[in-house]
Amino acid sequence: MEVKNPENHAPLPPDGIDLEELATTVYDLIRDIRDPEKPETLEQLSVVYEDGVSVAPLNPSSCLIRIEFIPTIPHCSLATLIGLCMRTKLDLSLPHKHKIDINIKKGMHNTADEINKQINDKERVAAALENPNLRKIVMDCIGDNDR
Repeated sequence: MEVKNPENHAPLPPDGIDLEELATTVYDLIRDIRDPEKPETLEQLSVVYEDGVSVAPLNPSSCLIRIEFIPTIPHCSLATLIGLCMRTKLDLSLPHKHKIDINIKKGMHNTADEINKQINDKERVAAALENPNLRKIVMDCIGDNDR
């Protein structure tokens, strides 16, 4: 059963979750992820930005978190890895399970549709993280080498 807000029929936020605070938390988690090729963070490279994070109620117990990002160049070969880093950081850090959609901003990458499909496919993400070398790169980028 979906809880609806009687005024506009949109779902109500899950109990105890402030949507603005959650959006800020999400941004704070992803902004410090290091770029796989450079010493700078995603925020320093303007790959992620505050307005690219939005949160909406999904059902009584979870939210839909949307992240839009801009690769450094339109043919960036590491855009999938950057998306994988963001997803992994959020999966490891958020206390509640939410639906997370990560997408490249429209028109900002030559193969955005394919990359968006990859980074939002749970089976592909799980398979990628089973590769020990790739997992190490992701953990190095997100600064979580203990897992």
